[in-house]
Amino acid sequence: MAGRIPQQFIDDLLARTDIVSLIDQRVRLKKAGKNYSACCPFHNEKSPSFTVSQDKQFYHCFGCGAHGNAISFLMEYDKLEFVDAIEDLASQMGVEVERENSNNSKFDKEKSQQQRQASKDLYELIGHASRFFQQQLRTNPNKQQVIDYLKSRGLSGEVVQRFSIGYAPDEWDALGKALGGSKQASQQLVDAGLSIENDKGRRYDRFRDRVMFPIRDKRGRYIGFGGRVFGDGTPKYLNSPETSVFHKGRELYGLYEVRQAHKQIPQILVVEGYMDVVSLAQFEIDYAVASLGTSTTPEHLQTLFRTSNQIICCYDGDRAGRDAAWRALENALPHLRDNVELKFMFLPDGEDPDTLVRQEGKDGFEQRMHKAMPLSRFMFERLSQEIDVTTDAGKSHLAARASELIKPVQAEFYREMLKGELAKWLRWDSNRLTKFFAASDPKPQNTQANTLKITPMRKAIAMILQRPDIANELPPSEQLKQVNIKGMPLLLALIGEIHKKPEITTGQLLERWREQPEQKHLSALAGYNLEIDESGYPDELQDIIASFVEQLLLQRYEQLNVKSLQGTLSVEEKYEMQQLVVELKP
Repeated sequence: MAGRIPQQFIDDLLARTDIVSLIDQRVRLKKAGKNYSACCPFHNEKSPSFTVSQDKQFYHCFGCGAHGNAISFLMEYDKLEFVDAIEDLASQMGVEVERENSNNSKFDKEKSQQQRQASKDLYELIGHASRFFQQQLRTNPNKQQVIDYLKSRGLSGEVVQRFSIGYAPDEWDALGKALGGSKQASQQLVDAGLSIENDKGRRYDRFRDRVMFPIRDKRGRYIGFGGRVFGDGTPKYLNSPETSVFHKGRELYGLYEVRQAHKQIPQILVVEGYMDVVSLAQFEIDYAVASLGTSTTPEHLQTLFRTSNQIICCYDGDRAGRDAAWRALENALPHLRDNVELKFMFLPDGEDPDTLVRQEGKDGFEQRMHKAMPLSRFMFERLSQEIDVTTDAGKSHLAARASELIKPVQAEFYREMLKGELAKWLRWDSNRLTKFFAASDPKPQNTQANTLKITPMRKAIAMILQRPDIANELPPSEQLKQVNIKGMPLLLALIGEIHKKPEITTGQLLERWREQPEQKHLSALAGYNLEIDESGYPDELQDIIASFVEQLLLQRYEQLNVKSLQGTLSVEEKYEMQQLVVELKP
């Protein structure tokens, strides 16, 4: 089982990440003084209240209270889990995520290193296999038969090369002989899903006499293959099995090539087969991807929504195709974003993108895409086919069914738009619809940081979070540990973290408290507007710390004064009380 991600690795990753660049890829930022601003991507607004600080590596919305570092933004905007956000950032930086075992034993560290090395070896091996298959397309005695097949599908040499298409020889162990010379290499071929071991221990190639379509991850690494027969053999398509580096529910065939072709990807067409992607690319429709022998999963959709603002899902027009589209819609609803458009395109019976684009050409096919069905229309047309909306019972059923689909939608625009469509189908006015959803819709919470009552302690914490460097000017104070003020342990913990890492940023500092009870309040204070210039923070903080020390002295003076009234002061305590009088004198 994978260990936790070391804090030092997270710190280094955040240090290498420019939060302005990261957010600007998704939300267009404008320079506003020394910070950057935009309309908040987490709620609807007409004037910008979302700010991003390059110095602090922190974002904050003064409208809805959204805030955090680069990891938090990926989690909120891309709807990623914490570990997935770390892996996404690491992938962008070109580094492997480090792991550690809970007991940090030498054995477990070595095991973790071995696992990372094993994955690296698989990537390299699958890359070698891809080059082997490509070479076979040039040198194998059957090459002409394969080339003739590819030409019959209308594919040029340039497209074949772009997608690294190759050929698996019609032999039992051609790949095994080429790459599995040692016992270790032979086992790696099995681990990579390229070889199969039978009950007698004999190993043979999984792919034989097939056109090979290499599958690459978003970093361009080869992770698996799809093999297609070019005769009458079965199965028609054969995919790599799940391995430690290949998970078909997460990967999309052709996505790497789409990213290579476009700096900004205006739209993505989701189709069902490898040949569809390649054939469309041949006609300069170079923005198509395919799921890998599975339905369009929530992970696929999250990846798509992160990649482009317009997604068109293309399916057969028959019942099976529409059922697949409906499953995709249900998977998409919780992950919709207000700036992303999702449409559904259905093909004529008996046609697929490969055959249709060859008949109609690029212009004709793209005309069909322009007429793709918006999500809302597909959703309600499908529901109306299942439910008789001409009766009161049917309307009640439609309202209940549609509300189940709408409730998980987080994107405000889509949620309100779908509610409006439901009102039209039901012929309800807005008041009736509002009442219907009021009982089940979660109440919006006012998360504005400025609703906090700012005490001196919160003010000190806010200043330290917003400018961690000023805590370096504070000496370790044993006196502060004795001050009985709410929040003092947290303040001291913050100062301690900064002393250990003097160059720490706001984003890195907040990461120390992720998933801790204090996280919410710390994040709010990090974005709080103290209404004083940051240049005045050091003096202000010194004054607050001095007031805390004064409170400690007052507390001690009161204790001694009580003992004085009781006549129980020792000689040492009398001297201490005299000194306190001097120190507390205005």
